[in-house]
Amino acid sequence: MTTESIALETRELGVTPTPHAASQPSASIGRRLTAIVETSLVWVVLLAGWLAAAEYFPLGDNPLIPHPLVTARALWESLPELWTGTLSSFSILIPGFVLATLLGIVSGIAVGTSPRLQRALFPFARVAAPVPPTVYIPYAIAVLPTFKLSAIFVVFIGAFWPIFQNAVAGAHALEERYRDNAKILGLSGFEYHWRVVFPAALPHIFSGMAVGLGFSFILLTVAELFGANAGLGRFVQYYADFADYPKMVAGILYTGLITFLAMTGLEAIKRRALFWQR
Repeated sequence: MTTESIALETRELGVTPTPHAASQPSASIGRRLTAIVETSLVWVVLLAGWLAAAEYFPLGDNPLIPHPLVTARALWESLPELWTGTLSSFSILIPGFVLATLLGIVSGIAVGTSPRLQRALFPFARVAAPVPPTVYIPYAIAVLPTFKLSAIFVVFIGAFWPIFQNAVAGAHALEERYRDNAKILGLSGFEYHWRVVFPAALPHIFSGMAVGLGFSFILLTVAELFGANAGLGRFVQYYADFADYPKMVAGILYTGLITFLAMTGLEAIKRRALFWQR
């Protein structure tokens, strides 16, 4: 039976054929809407609880927890100052995180593929990695010439170890058949690491980058409490010192939003880079 005869019989029966591809966009939109609803559900519940606590419970009399509408007004009024603080914070965060990413990936892949380097560096890594990076903040401020350099150093330390450890794990996870194929093809040195080990380790590396980025925001905020003149952490600390709790809470919420957007951006880069895992 030909395609023309099938279409003719379909029309005679009064049935309009619906291509499968036509249903795909609506299904995709439905999945996205479902994902948005699921993602927003927790925030809606928390906001409703905050409103209820502020309106109907003694919690509303606590000055440390201002009314949501008062906080929203303070957030709107503080947006120019918060934007300036965001630029100041990112001038510290980006150099520290980028440097940690580059050195963590290069050193992690090198150590992960070299038994000699593993024997030499693993004992040191086991001692240095668990040390809280906040311990270095007073020393960094005292030793380095400017606060900005000391804050970049602290962010670097916090992001480096998760990326390094995951890069090592990714290099270790490389399947033996890929190593054998690389030997057959004559790949060695930089070409072997770039074309074989690095792509195979990327899922682990992105996991380490996500952890490192979260640590970077935490350490950035803590470092800014020590001696910064601007920044998101400084904004929160400044208005907490003056007991301006609506602006303090607004700064906390704004910082959380910026962190969420940064983590979402990294996740988007991960999905694009790891297209073969879809």
